[in-house]
Amino acid sequence: MSEVLDRPPPATVGEGAYRRVRADIIFGRLAPGQRLRLERLKEDYGVGVSTLREILNRLQSERLVLAEGQKGFAVAPVSAVNLKEIAALRQLLECRALEQSFRAGDVEWEGEVVAAHHRLARMEQRMAEGDRSETELWKQYDWQFHQALISACGSRMLIANHAAVFDKYLRYQMIALSYRGGIASGEHSELLDCALRRDAARACEVLTRHVAGGLEHALATGTIS
Repeated sequence: MSEVLDRPPPATVGEGAYRRVRADIIFGRLAPGQRLRLERLKEDYGVGVSTLREILNRLQSERLVLAEGQKGFAVAPVSAVNLKEIAALRQLLECRALEQSFRAGDVEWEGEVVAAHHRLARMEQRMAEGDRSETELWKQYDWQFHQALISACGSRMLIANHAAVFDKYLRYQMIALSYRGGIASGEHSELLDCALRRDAARACEVLTRHVAGGLEHALATGTIS
């Protein structure tokens, strides 16, 4: 499951605050390079300074936050080089997971993939018509479709690693507001068709094009250097 988009309810206040801070970084509400002042965070997230330090250290281990010595913490910066690395890793992990999932997927898996694509396609239609009011929901449906495709791969570790990389890729998409219109939705339809035909080789070709197109589009916006 995605670290941001598909988690169960938090078990503790600290865990809930961790998820909120993390989501705010992923979705760009906390901007790259922004200083994370503990007193301000204490007010915004309703937890104590010691809990916040634990949260920020945890996020530092995920490379979403940087420790600045005596200056405290800041949101990790972004760069074209880092985005290219993340895109390549996502492609590698997702292609491997697709191959395994297509071999093992059953009728129930097919139903989940079809349902996830239906939700995404409806939201993409709204986006194409100019409605950009629910970009986070759009990305949630995007995530759910890609997660459904790989959900039968049989490896928790592979799914977890893919989720962590996908979240970092998502962060860049939100910064660049990278919506590619009919090209991306067409690629999603191709991936659905490949899943139903169990054509993993073709699916990896489509996914490679899909990720490369998203990378190129995000860089072309000029928001990432």
